[in-house]
Amino acid sequence: MEEKKKKISNTTITRNTAEFSQMTENIYETVAMLSKRANQIALEEKRALHDKIDDFRSSTDALDEMFENREQIEIVRRYERQPKPTLEATEQYLDGQIYYRNPAKEANNQ
Repeated sequence: MEEKKKKISNTTITRNTAEFSQMTENIYETVAMLSKRANQIALEEKRALHDKIDDFRSSTDALDEMFENREQIEIVRRYERQPKPTLEATEQYLDGQIYYRNPAKEANNQ
């Protein structure tokens, strides 16, 4: 089953940089963290897409192949309409759904 995702806007939104530096106290650390999370999301989506497309791989005749190609195209189009991983990571960050820790800072504090 697919998980229900929060509706994320595909449009550009002007953000307040002060909001982004609250958790980390450094905007550059926040950008690095969002980048890593976006890469994780992209890999998860890529694996899911490949798993769905691999379900269609089999030796069939030409008529079945055309029908399967249409289904594959619909799956790919649905994934293309999804919000970009960077937008999803940003929303997760602003909603407080991302866990953040910096081992270098933790070592300095001890």
